[in-house]
Amino acid sequence: MEELGFLPESVALGRFGVHSDGMNDSGPGKGAYFWCLRHDRVETGDDKCPAQYRLGPYPSADDATHALETVAERNVAWDAEDARWTGELS
Repeated sequence: MEELGFLPESVALGRFGVHSDGMNDSGPGKGAYFWCLRHDRVETGDDKCPAQYRLGPYPSADDATHALETVAERNVAWDAEDARWTGELS
């Protein structure tokens, strides 16, 4: 393999930090506010359901309370953008 000019093991291993995108409980958003889809309530800190049941993180409890409205508004905007992109709107 040496004739090909590369190492058989990853040279990136150990050289670059692992990016955490907030999809687990140890990443960013710890201590932030979440909207729980199971319990219809704001959750934070250690008192929060698993990620599959919550939206967020949000910067405030009020923002988390309006999470479903935010989702609905974004869906409308994204649907309109999809329609514009595909030429369904003139």
